[in-house]
Amino acid sequence: MASGKKGAVGIIGLGIMGGAFAENLVAAGWRVVGYDIAPERRRALARMGVEIAADAGEVARKVRTVITSLPKPAALAATAKAIAKAKLPRRVIVEASTFTLEDKSAAEAALRKAGHIMLDCPMSGTGAQAKVRDLVVYASGGAAEIKRLRPMFAGFTRAVHDVGAFGNGSRMKYVANLLVAIHNVASAEAMVLGMKAGLPPQLIFDLIKTGAGNSRIFELRAPMMVKDNYRDATMKISVWQKDMDVIGGYARKIGVPTPMFDASSAIYDKALKNGLGAEDTAAVCAVLEKMAGVKRKSKNKR
Repeated sequence: MASGKKGAVGIIGLGIMGGAFAENLVAAGWRVVGYDIAPERRRALARMGVEIAADAGEVARKVRTVITSLPKPAALAATAKAIAKAKLPRRVIVEASTFTLEDKSAAEAALRKAGHIMLDCPMSGTGAQAKVRDLVVYASGGAAEIKRLRPMFAGFTRAVHDVGAFGNGSRMKYVANLLVAIHNVASAEAMVLGMKAGLPPQLIFDLIKTGAGNSRIFELRAPMMVKDNYRDATMKISVWQKDMDVIGGYARKIGVPTPMFDASSAIYDKALKNGLGAEDTAAVCAVLEKMAGVKRKSKNKR
């Protein structure tokens, strides 16, 4: 276990993203106290040097700064309630999930009433990027606290941007994830066009990566499309669907047309209906292959 020479931080939610935060912070010399409702995640992170707490309230009792990385708004509401109920001195809660502004604001109000500070700090990057500290923080809600926490963020990200008032972090994340949604389906569409044209998947990847059509998402997701294997998920389609709903809802609320995002959304919906919810979002390639009637010569079982 790390000695915690750099300080202590709590993490509630030890899934793909939160688990990567924890592992990197431990490796960087931080004492990490964590909790997850899933026993297997608690066991896995304990083996990596994370001190496992009995519940969310205990995490906040043990450390002054807590990161929340959660899959659903209900989990955030329950976590905020547990920390508020613990009647602790002021804590700083760094909320790193992607939820609606209404859900985040409700949690912030509950924590503020209990004397705590909540920052809205979603992360830009996939689970694969999280593993190698290739994340960008869209931090909002308190310049002084964000500045103070920069050394902590440096333990598991590559850059931190203070984007201003609480909620701006989420707004920036919606913009970024809209592009991710489109780029991912566009990458799959290009791969399927190439494969049906008779080009080898690896050749398509190698040449697109070096040309004008490349994107960061293509680099991250096309290798899975080449292998036709999406089991090692960096973002599960079932979880991603929550992000899609949040972005689409926000765009409609402020009156912004999103024709390309809407078109990509239909492909993710089809992936869910095809039973691919537990696989990586790159599995939209499998959906488009089926629609195009592509038959691979050698096909890995997904």
